[in-house]
Amino acid sequence: MVATLSCSIVFSCFSSSAQAQTPRTKEETTQIAALPDALQPQEQPANTGPDHKPVPTAKQQPKRILGLMPNYRAVSAGATPPPPTAKQAFKIATQNSFDYSSFVFVGVTSLIAEGEDAHPGLGKGVPGFWAYYWRGYVDKTDGNYWVIFALPTVFHEDERYYARGEGRIWKRALYASTRVAITPDYHGHDTINGAELLGRGIAQGISTTYYPSSSRTASAIASKYGYAIMRDAATNTFREFWPDIATHVLHRHP
Repeated sequence: MVATLSCSIVFSCFSSSAQAQTPRTKEETTQIAALPDALQPQEQPANTGPDHKPVPTAKQQPKRILGLMPNYRAVSAGATPPPPTAKQAFKIATQNSFDYSSFVFVGVTSLIAEGEDAHPGLGKGVPGFWAYYWRGYVDKTDGNYWVIFALPTVFHEDERYYARGEGRIWKRALYASTRVAITPDYHGHDTINGAELLGRGIAQGISTTYYPSSSRTASAIASKYGYAIMRDAATNTFREFWPDIATHVLHRHP
């Protein structure tokens, strides 16, 4: 609980400092107000390209996949939204953390972990399941705020997933899976994905304060870190191909 509270304080500080770094002048505010509605800054990635033409429906990334999986971090192929503000990044991290599917996902993984007795010190049965559940939820939420909000705001990285949407399957799969290591900065240039690589590591370090001592070994932490990175790579790959699956396999809009 102490670790969670400290993280909350850090997040608030990051948000305040990041917003203070890029204040709009009166002239900029007037110019933005004068723009047509279609060109106004959006809180979520707009499905429009650089020429402001809409992205084809078959290539659009929905905000939710199959009505369950949150997809707020995805940007449709060909879309060029402006860099996210600290407020927008915080909103995406919150949506991913407190979406109803998050509670379901953590419940499933906790049930599996309890059944496999992944951490013997946490016990079995209902008490054991609860011990796994709240720790798993803190793991997920803590990681989301570091990776999606706090560190991207500090490093000026855009942690959203920019779908490619076309090309050979293996090239798209390689592109999607490597986004955990490469991400665009606020200027649209590819850079090392420090928010992902460092953020997952920080989250694993914090988790040592509430897991049994037997789970604090270097190998155990490395295993959990590797799982988190691979999970994100797999999620990006699924995001990349979901519009194709929806359109050509399920015969429905993404």
